[in-house]
Formats: sequence, structure tokens, C-alpha cells
Amino acid sequence: MRLLHTSDWHLGRSFHRESLHEAQRIFLDHLVEVVRTERIDAVLVAGDVYDRALPGLDAVALFDDVLFRLAALGVPTVFISGNHDSARRLGVGSRLIDRAGIHLRTDPDGCAVPVLLADEHGPVAVYGLPYLEPALVRERFGLDRGGHDRVLGAAMDAVRADLATRPAGTRAVVLAHAFVTGGAPSDSERDITVGGAASVPAAVFDGVHYVALGHLHGCQTLAPHLRYSGSPLAYSFSEEHHRKSMWLVDLAADGTVAAERVDCPVPRPLARLRGTLAELLAAPGLGRHEQSWVQATLTDPVRPAQPMEELRRRFPHTLQLLFEPEGGGGDGAASYAARVSGRSDLEVAEGFVRHVRPGRPVDPVEHAWLIEGLETVRRATERAQEEAR
Repeated sequence: MRLLHTSDWHLGRSFHRESLHEAQRIFLDHLVEVVRTERIDAVLVAGDVYDRALPGLDAVALFDDVLFRLAALGVPTVFISGNHDSARRLGVGSRLIDRAGIHLRTDPDGCAVPVLLADEHGPVAVYGLPYLEPALVRERFGLDRGGHDRVLGAAMDAVRADLATRPAGTRAVVLAHAFVTGGAPSDSERDITVGGAASVPAAVFDGVHYVALGHLHGCQTLAPHLRYSGSPLAYSFSEEHHRKSMWLVDLAADGTVAAERVDCPVPRPLARLRGTLAELLAAPGLGRHEQSWVQATLTDPVRPAQPMEELRRRFPHTLQLLFEPEGGGGDGAASYAARVSGRSDLEVAEGFVRHVRPGRPVDPVEHAWLIEGLETVRRATERAQEEAR
């Protein structure tokens, strides 16, 4: 059976205020063409279809259009909700849409209810595990505590129990949206540490033949049967060197996997440039970046006048300007940003507590309070954004 594994579309997202609507439309056109020309038997979309819980109308229109075209090709497609999606909104109409071969798996109660496919070698059971937020789903899995590792472990126990009731030789495929230990993150994924440990061990997924992962935006292989497709577009400058692609997965009769990458269209390359303003404007070797989206870090000892305007004369698509003066001087904001780069919200909060209260570490009770506070703020922010729209 030939599968196409993709994830993290983030429909509706922009790139440093630059609209990506047209780039996302081109990607979806490309996906449909790959499904047609490569004779795909099923498409797997491992979460974060939308960029936010309440997507804009343009993003919804893109999703509606690609659903229609995939259904018209007669190719079964399985979606799961990610941590950016509103599971309930994404799952609206799922029972009706199932009849068209489009399977939206957004309810944690359905983790062990597979989409059943078949080829000439027999049945293939596809299990969709939506993003499982520990605080919201623990009780459903009979847990009184624990983070992502425990809730995903419970979901996979249910998957393995169902698989044991299937005919001998049934091949099993799982879609999951999680941070699996060993994966390499980038700057554009939303932190999922709040509510428990961020990562889950790869062994959680033992017992199945292929795991289509979503959440991390870089395409990567953790094991032959355990892969991230990554996002189809770059959503941060940390993805400058990513090769954006989807996985074309051939699932053999015995469940072994052969996979190759299918490249995605690149709307515009990324470039991170560093130097004084004069150096960036004059260096002949930088000519290849003149049509790239540019992040420029200026090292001038004194901030130049109108640096963005000057840079855009040569690099018209400069989107981000940073200052790191040689010698370590410069504004505190840039230094603070550098200090917290790559740290989760929880790590930043705990670092602040240690900073204002030196000599006394964060104790377990305070750690729990910080988790609860961050979770409360996140939910309140999402509610406010939905009400504002």
C-alpha cells in the first residue's frame, strides 16, 4: 500500500506578517497532483491543519477545496487534529464526511477505532491519535496524573488491544501529533510542555508498522517506521536549511517500510545574514540572497540610521532586523531574546523566579503553580482571540 504522509500545514499562518496564503494554495495543488501521479492509496495528515483554533475564512476555503479534490480522486484521507487546531471545530461533520472517504479523527475516544483499508495483501488498520492534552484527557484513559508520555502510552495500549482482535497479518499505521524523544525542534512549533513532560519515548509506539508523526517542522527519521514529515513551508528563520517535503511510504505485505521524500514547492528561499550594514550592502557574495526572505543581524557598534530602509534597497524582502553590536554592547531586549532563545515558556518562567530569588530553586509546588498559570493564560488568550473574531 502506498501512503503519502504530510503534516503541519498551518493554514492561515503568515511569515513575519508576510501572507502565505498563495504559497499554501500552491502546496495543496502540488499535494493533489502527487496523489494523482504517484498512485497514492491513502493520504495521512498528522495534525495542525490550521494555524489557530478559529481559522480565518481564507484558510477554511483552502481546506474545503482540498477535501473536495481528494474526495473526487477517490483516495482515502485520514486527518488528525494537532495542538494548533480546535479538535471540535475540525471534527464538525466528520461522520458525514467519512462517507466521502475523508476521515477526521479529532476525538480521543476514537483512538482505538481504525479506518480500515485493504490492498491485495490484506487489511491495513489506520489509527488516528489526535493531539492529546494531558489535563483534558487523563480521565478518559483512566489516569489520575501524568503528562504526554502517559496519555499517549494509554492511547497506544488501546490501539494494540484493538489490533490484537484483527485478522492475523493486519498491518497497522498510526498517526500521532507529539514531540518524540530524539526529534529536532525548530523555533516555529508551539511549546507543549505545559501539562507535563514535553517529549515521549519512541518505544510508546512499539507494535505497529508505521507511525506518521506531526508537530516538529523538520522532516526527520527517528526509525524506519517512525518519521516526521515536517511542515510543507518554512514558518521561522530557524528552518533556513530545511528541505521541505512529504514522505512517500510503501508498506509491504509483511509490514516493512520503504520511504522516499517528495519535495514541496519553495515560495522564496530564506537567508540569515550577519555583519555591519555596510558589509551587507556591499558584499558581492550576497547577491544570491537578493530575492530571499531575509533576517539580518547587524553588528555595527552604533545603530545605523534607517537600517531597514537601507537593507531593503538591496534585499527588498527583508522581514526581520536584529542588533548584536560587536563587543557585546547593545540594547537589553536583543540580549534577553538571545538568552531565552529555544527555551520553553515554563523554562523562562522558572528562570525568572530563580533570577529574582537567587539561591532558592523552584520547588515542586511552585513548579505546579507555574504550569497551572501558564495553562490558564493560554486558554484565556485563545478564548479572547475567538471572541474577538
